[in-house]
Amino acid sequence: MTDKTELEGAPDWLAAELADTLDEDLELEMSEPALSLEVRRIYREAHPPTLERKDYFVKLLTLQAELIKLQDWVQATGEKIVVIFEGRDSAGKGGVIKRITQRLNPRVVRVVALPAPSDREKTQWYFQRYVPHLPAGGEIVLFDRSWYNRAGVERVMGFADDGQVEDFFNDVPEFERMLVRSGIRLVKYWFSITDEEQQLRFLMRIHDPMKQWKLSPMDLQSRVRWEQYTKAKEEMLARTNIPEAPWYIVEGNDKKRARLNCIDHLLSIMPYEPVDHEDVSLPDRVYNSDYERRVLPDELYVPSKY
Repeated sequence: MTDKTELEGAPDWLAAELADTLDEDLELEMSEPALSLEVRRIYREAHPPTLERKDYFVKLLTLQAELIKLQDWVQATGEKIVVIFEGRDSAGKGGVIKRITQRLNPRVVRVVALPAPSDREKTQWYFQRYVPHLPAGGEIVLFDRSWYNRAGVERVMGFADDGQVEDFFNDVPEFERMLVRSGIRLVKYWFSITDEEQQLRFLMRIHDPMKQWKLSPMDLQSRVRWEQYTKAKEEMLARTNIPEAPWYIVEGNDKKRARLNCIDHLLSIMPYEPVDHEDVSLPDRVYNSDYERRVLPDELYVPSKY
């Protein structure tokens, strides 16, 4: 747990936040709660030392404070931001998305993670089902996988034929230029991990009952087809890395550093500025001498088991 000596030198707000929410953050950071000792040992031996937990939380909270400033700027100016997160299965996309949204307003910052297309959607223009999820003014949308499914899983698994894939590569640069011309700031991240790292993370999920839900048949096939995914990724990056919406690659083997690096980079490419806020004061409660609070029946209350 954090003690006072660990927080020396930190700003008052940061020290208070660390002391108040450490348990919540620790819960999010629990990456191996039910692993077998053997898998845990293998995983730790395969990784160099990462950031100390205290240093990581200080840096993360500092970046999250800046994300709040970004959110305020987006609301105040009516900016529209789309951030795409792509990468190997288990590369850490979900982890960074959680840390970005953790302290932000869900009415401003939305996460879009679409399921497989329905039979009806398969007959539509390919980009059609993504368009309704694009931001209005004053919104940030984070795509946990995106239209790039066509260049990745759909291509490798045979859900799209060669003609459909080629049409996608021809269409996506102009589609993204249209988004940018409409005023959307489009940012694209690819999370990169090694073959060995993905294997270790899959083993962790297999041996962890709290994470087995993350493993789908498609995920398991991605291990079998590692080289096909690699070739598909390389062509995708080469053909869709346009000046208006370039790709940024995040080294993902170290989860903590990947999260910090990605958030820091996102902030660095946004021209946000501090937004003035009106001073907030708590109004006095109005008391009515004739009001009596009713006693509610016990059965309406949730049992106090904890």
